[in-house]
Amino acid sequence: MTLQQLLYFLAVAETRHFTRAAERTYVAQPSLSKQVRALEDELGAPLFSRARGNVTLTPAGEALLPIARRIVADVDTARLEVAELVGLRRGRVRVGATPSLCVTVFADVLHRFHREYPGIELVVEESGSKDLVRALTHGELDLAVLIASGEEAALTSVPLLRERLVVASPAGVDLGGDVRLAELRDRPLVMFREGYDLRDTTLQACRAAGFTPVFAAQGGEMDAVLRFVEVGLGVAVVPSLVLAGRPALRGTPLTAPEITRTIALAQRTDVAPTNAARAFRETLLTHLDELHRAGSLPAGVELAGR
Repeated sequence: MTLQQLLYFLAVAETRHFTRAAERTYVAQPSLSKQVRALEDELGAPLFSRARGNVTLTPAGEALLPIARRIVADVDTARLEVAELVGLRRGRVRVGATPSLCVTVFADVLHRFHREYPGIELVVEESGSKDLVRALTHGELDLAVLIASGEEAALTSVPLLRERLVVASPAGVDLGGDVRLAELRDRPLVMFREGYDLRDTTLQACRAAGFTPVFAAQGGEMDAVLRFVEVGLGVAVVPSLVLAGRPALRGTPLTAPEITRTIALAQRTDVAPTNAARAFRETLLTHLDELHRAGSLPAGVELAGR
């Protein structure tokens, strides 16, 4: 089994087409097919079903897919690690973050890291926590800042921040003091798309309080949801973090129960981080600690454990 065979296998698995896979890997299609067959012969099982041009993974192919992704990612990491022996003058770090974090403190951390290590390429993925956990597991990311949920048990994670969820409303709409969760029964909600972490958290809390919320609109990402609230479509349950710098919105704390989330930094347990990834981690931790000491963390956000 060779690395090149695994690269060809991944290309076919991702394109589900031998010709397109050959184009992606810059090799003649017959050569690619020959290498895939050689891999199948060595493993003793077909990896693809080839029925009238419809290429699908067999059970053996499905089993090999995540392993091949990890092997290729680990080889890439090894190359970067060796290259970094000359120092942090070049390299790459692949980081992920949830949408609510990308539009707040994470952007400042990226700017700071780029200023301190201009030769390090930053590859950023914005996605939900479940997708970030999957990307870390597959070796597609070095680090991810995500919402801790317990699903990252196979990863090593460090709690960073604890944040309260608040009810966002237009700045001119005063909801009074704290809003009891049950009061959302009578207020139309602007809701995030399916699969969004905040959607699941909000719906679970409402069901636990004995009701199903009414949606004014649903299906948006963070920026869209906040804009919908600004124009008065309804209210939304959001992290207090995202309201910083949005004077057109007001955040009212939720009570009975208070809903909080823990933001954590996660990485794979079985792979040592590259020098660039370690440098990014230190930049992130230093930045958050400085915000805390300066009293500059947004309202409703505190360092985890403090």
